[in-house]
Amino acid sequence: MSKSAIVLAGRILMSIIFVLSGFGKITSLAGTAAFFGAQGLPVPMVTAVIVSLVELGGGIAILLGVFTRPVAVLLAAFCVATAFIAHANFADQMQLINFQKNLAMAGGFLILSAFGPGALSIDARRSGASFA
Repeated sequence: MSKSAIVLAGRILMSIIFVLSGFGKITSLAGTAAFFGAQGLPVPMVTAVIVSLVELGGGIAILLGVFTRPVAVLLAAFCVATAFIAHANFADQMQLINFQKNLAMAGGFLILSAFGPGALSIDARRSGASFA
């Protein structure tokens, strides 16, 4: 498998959780806002909209390889913030696992931001890079 195909596969795998989660949140915005309110987050409806758009939009951008580097930095920060806001109850084994998962995803996004989306991406196409 070529390096470009491997990077594309990595982007696909990294984007799936964000596309599905963002879509789920935005199609159930009232429920998402209620959940966020129960967690004590400020302005639950606004927070729900922002989180939904970051997850869905960021996931799609990573999937397509468009604005990859800045979006990867945004999603890395989002993953770290989410880990500390939503998954910091280390007495709960599942929350600890989710905390660690979020930090691992943040690491992957930082690597993606440093090395870019690869040749099989909109970013590469816009810069004139070939798909060879």
